[in-house]
Amino acid sequence: MFRYIVRRILITIPLLLVGSFLVFALVQGMGDPLEEWKLQKPRTPDEISAAYDRTGYNDPFIERYANWVGGFVQGDWGTSVIPGTGSKDVQDEVLHGLWTTFRLVIGAEILALLIGMAVGVIGAVRQYSIFDYSATSMAFVLFSMPVFCIGLMLKSAAIPFNNFLESIGMDRWITTAGPPPGGFSGSFGTQVTQYIGTFLLPTIALLAIQFALYSRFQRASMLDVLGQDYVRTAQAKGLSQGRVVFRHAFRNGLIPVVTVFAVNFGQLIGGAVITESVFNWSGMGKLLIRSIYEKEPYMVLGVVMVTAIAVVVSNLIADILYARLDPRIRLG
Repeated sequence: MFRYIVRRILITIPLLLVGSFLVFALVQGMGDPLEEWKLQKPRTPDEISAAYDRTGYNDPFIERYANWVGGFVQGDWGTSVIPGTGSKDVQDEVLHGLWTTFRLVIGAEILALLIGMAVGVIGAVRQYSIFDYSATSMAFVLFSMPVFCIGLMLKSAAIPFNNFLESIGMDRWITTAGPPPGGFSGSFGTQVTQYIGTFLLPTIALLAIQFALYSRFQRASMLDVLGQDYVRTAQAKGLSQGRVVFRHAFRNGLIPVVTVFAVNFGQLIGGAVITESVFNWSGMGKLLIRSIYEKEPYMVLGVVMVTAIAVVVSNLIADILYARLDPRIRLG
């Protein structure tokens, strides 16, 4: 197992290097980041030359890439390039956005996985029952609804609920506009209440979509496993249904779901922009959109590379879990 993990880690290194080169080349396609700054008012040649020297845009493409990737590996991710907007450290901005997005998606992903697995297993064991039809219908409805629609519906329901709390002399509980800038305050119980009220709506919005995905994968996987010969043999021996499902079928039925969870979680790190926008969270998605709009190449590179690393690492974790669940994979 250790050799398998080391081999998988070594494979990810050239993968990240190739990805970083492609991303760097694509970001260069955004054009000259200083073009708009030069047009805002007359600039002296010395000012323009100093700005290009500072950003490295006077260097050849390969030299720029080598400097950037070397600095990224050593923890120097660069700074914002537009003069006069304040020098923002890319690493600080990206890590702040990553932490915000991580807090937003981790709870929703874990809850969606647990609920989706439970619903998928029950739906497979009780195929074509009322529960199965109900869960399937709910999954299709949630699949068909864009996440921003779910978010707006939740906000529409939360506002009158908060108004009702105020009308009876209580504080507004459900937050619809992101976490408080200064963090949570008050006693421990008050902070817990604020925390739940802040995370409730975005967690439900993300959970709804992800639950539908995991429940469908788990159901399909369990149906496939329950039809295998070794499961029918276990049933023929007279084992109880619970023992057949959880002792013989559930482990193999987990493999596709684990893969989907790991890949999906990495993608969510950079793809939660809609949820962040609806609930006004300043995470990775909003940082990426703002950086593209402002033509900040190193900020865009930082966000995309951290997202790529999250995807690669989550795939690595999926491969390790995959090998753990099915030993034939690491022996292949």
